[in-house]
Amino acid sequence: MARAKSEERRAEILRAALEVIAERGYRGATLGSVAERVGLTQQGLLHYFPTKEALLVAVLEERDRWDTSGASSGESWRLDLLDSLVEYNAMRPGIVQTFSALLGESVTDGHPAREFFTERYAQVRANMAEVLRLEFGERLPGGLTPERAAPLLTAVMDGLQYQWLLDPSAVDMPEAFRDFLRLLSAGRA
Repeated sequence: MARAKSEERRAEILRAALEVIAERGYRGATLGSVAERVGLTQQGLLHYFPTKEALLVAVLEERDRWDTSGASSGESWRLDLLDSLVEYNAMRPGIVQTFSALLGESVTDGHPAREFFTERYAQVRANMAEVLRLEFGERLPGGLTPERAAPLLTAVMDGLQYQWLLDPSAVDMPEAFRDFLRLLSAGRA
């Protein structure tokens, strides 16, 4: 019972941290502001997350868990699941905004999320290569290997998020992603 209550409280803190980071950015977010949002003291929050960096990494890991829940355990991602993920992201601009802001901030030296994003993108590129290999085999219709096309697929997904966040009325993120998938398949026998 106590463990379940503790996990519930951690989830509440993660949601609050996500909101605060979305509003203020990582550097502007404080442990005190997150604690206040969930009715804790800063010391009480430190019981669950010993540092601001630990909280940030937990927020990022939780966001990735939400994203990967579309592929059940043991099931590989497929292009149609990626399409569903883009569609899902279009329904949650706050989370996409937080992720994008943290990604942008993480390229600076010494940012606590830099290692997380570096490792995450290595894994994402590997996963995207596998998705492409399952769909197209060892060569895409344009001649690229899955490993060469994986960074491009990843860049399109993240780049569309930035464009959509800046001007959602001009960029239909899910439709633009489907257009890209059609380009990948162009010339397929």
